[in-house]
Amino acid sequence: MRHHSASSEPSPISTQPRNDWQTILSLLPYLATYKGRVTLALTCLIGAKVANLGVPIVMKRIVDGLASVRHLTALGRADHAPAIVLLGGIGLLVVAYAVVRLSTSLFTELREILFSKVTESAVRQLALKVFRHLHALSLRFHLDRQTGGMSRDIERGTRGITQLISYSLYSILPTLVEVGLVLGFFIVKYEAYYAIVTFVALTVYITYTVKMTEWRTHFRRTMNDLDSRANSRAIDSLLNYETVKYFGNEEWEAQRYDENLRRYRTAAIKSQNSLSVLNFGQQAIIGTGLVFILWRATQGVMAGRLTLGDLVLINTFMLQLYIPLNFLGVVYRELKQSLTDMDRMFTLLGATQEVPDAPDAPELVVRGAQVRFEHVNFAYEPARQILHDVSFTIPGGTTTAVVGHSGSGKSTLARLMFRFYDLGRTTGGAITIDGQDIRDVQQDSLRASIGIVPQDTVLFNDSIYYNIAYGRPTATRDEVIAAARAAHIHDFIEGLPKGYDTPVGERGLKLSGGEKQRVAIARTILKNPPILLFDEATSALDSRSERAIQHELDQIARERTTLIIAHRLSTVVHAQQIIVMDKGRIVERGTHAELVRAGGLFAQMWALQQQRAAQGDETPEAGAAETAVVR
Repeated sequence: MRHHSASSEPSPISTQPRNDWQTILSLLPYLATYKGRVTLALTCLIGAKVANLGVPIVMKRIVDGLASVRHLTALGRADHAPAIVLLGGIGLLVVAYAVVRLSTSLFTELREILFSKVTESAVRQLALKVFRHLHALSLRFHLDRQTGGMSRDIERGTRGITQLISYSLYSILPTLVEVGLVLGFFIVKYEAYYAIVTFVALTVYITYTVKMTEWRTHFRRTMNDLDSRANSRAIDSLLNYETVKYFGNEEWEAQRYDENLRRYRTAAIKSQNSLSVLNFGQQAIIGTGLVFILWRATQGVMAGRLTLGDLVLINTFMLQLYIPLNFLGVVYRELKQSLTDMDRMFTLLGATQEVPDAPDAPELVVRGAQVRFEHVNFAYEPARQILHDVSFTIPGGTTTAVVGHSGSGKSTLARLMFRFYDLGRTTGGAITIDGQDIRDVQQDSLRASIGIVPQDTVLFNDSIYYNIAYGRPTATRDEVIAAARAAHIHDFIEGLPKGYDTPVGERGLKLSGGEKQRVAIARTILKNPPILLFDEATSALDSRSERAIQHELDQIARERTTLIIAHRLSTVVHAQQIIVMDKGRIVERGTHAELVRAGGLFAQMWALQQQRAAQGDETPEAGAAETAVVR
């Protein structure tokens, strides 16, 4: 079976909603690696806010000193000594003012220097962990997901980490520290009225901002979903560029893409309108708080309880609080967006690994390479079983072929050998290699022991050299070239203007089907694993190239256990055992001669292909046979 429908089983991604605190707690372990830097950065943060608190206090003393000098001068005294002394003191205060301001900047920059490594390291660790986790997930997960949308989730998630740390450490936490210092100063130095009004205004402001932002969050979530959907549609369409051209559906694709863009525009407009309502409400709260505080301070000056310096001090404190507090509304909105983006990435990270290794699983040890399928039953969907009680043994050093009509379950055997899916422990049967159940060994060691040449070869968007060397990245250049020679593609590569450095394009589309298949064969030859799977390995080649490469494949298969999946039955006549499958069951088995004499399904397929070959039109049904080789 070449293709199958999406599974009806529950998605491996958890659908349970995560709150913001869960998202933040998920991030903390990545920051805890640098506890020392975090502690020093927080110390610098407090130092910067203490220094910032001193700025208006020093300015108050300067204003009061200047007022005293002006008062003495207005009295017209002949002795100006007190005024000169005051002016000298004011000069020192001006220097102190500059030092305090410089200290604020110094502590702030030290904080950013200390924390930059923490932020970037956390982003790197998380992005790498998500990338590795996605590769560890089952084939079912990736068939159900759209790569374009998933890549945007990862991109936004990593960016959200940077924004969360930046906003928390550089905006929210400093503002909260400053609010605490100012409220304490108001209570100690002045009356509790100023602290109470400031606290009430801040509480109303924060509550209003949080409630409004929570109301607006679903607009942002909708925008994210539509953005991911539009991006997935665009990438999917561009990846299938040739198919779009074949059917002349450019306008159809554009209309589907534009439909998502129109819905995104509607959500974006609603989000912007709600933002305007939020901003106006915030300014109204801030303005009301300022009126009550400045009116009280003005009354104090007029009654003689406060000086002009006190009025300047209170006003400056309020500006220092409300200016960043006004920005805090924007920060909170961005913070919520960052948490939303991070949640999507952590959701990917929390996806269940459907095919995990058993605890303390050993590595696969290949000796005689006997492969055994024992009463294998398997279904992609519970309502549609693919394999029914499939049992056969491939003795070491022999060749076995599996043939059958399309949809008979041949390719499923290869997927199960690679453990893209696992068999059920109770009713699924077992697949063993040298007596070792492949469910009980490490997947890495299993797949390191298997090489495959698939029918549909997909290459990386890189050079031909890179794609061949991918079979064994540590191989030398001479080994890569030797593998290319064995696959009969070296001369073709050398004839290209850039040789082995020639880019193959997205999914290898710059190469023909036969050229891609020969690259895949070279890649597998270079890997030289103890297990090889040839899934219609020569289906895209012409007859001359097929004969040449078939000879190389026969050399590779020599003294190995071989399972062949080939659409031309003439390529498997040498097999010591041929398995014929139909509707997920083994219906015939034997040698080529035995099956032809039996006059069953294999004999009918053989006669049909021989007839087409005689007519010069050998186009046997795709997917008629499968190949695998095991040392």
